Amino acid sequence: MNYEEKIQNSETKVFKVVFPNITNHHNTMFGGTVMEMMDEVAFMTATRFAKKSFVTVSCDRIDFKKPIPADTLIELIGRVKYVGNSSLKVNVQVFVEQMYDEVRERAVSGDFTLVAIDAYKKPVRIFPKD
Repeated sequence: MNYEEKIQNSETKVFKVVFPNITNHHNTMFGGTVMEMMDEVAFMTATRFAKKSFVTVSCDRIDFKKPIPADTLIELIGRVKYVGNSSLKVNVQVFVEQMYDEVRERAVSGDFTLVAIDAYKKPVRIFPKD
């Protein structure tokens, strides 16, 4: 399998319902909750791509473009964007959908950098040297 196929095959899509218990006093989803879900999708994407254990080391610029109201659906999509020796970057986009309407909009996007680690929590190469 070539590199681009690995990236396509590791694309991760997760749907969630925005229930009132994860919203604030404005009846929109807590930003921290969105970030937690994005980090989880980034981890799943990285793991599916490299079949290694990963930890998150940074988040690069998370843009909140639209509020995410209660009683909507969200889709989180993770895609590998860059691969280094022991780290990779995953872009995660969050789309909000009205439950009973055809409206779908991108609400949040951000990049997460993760590092592959071994059993001793030390960085390891994602792919062996050729």
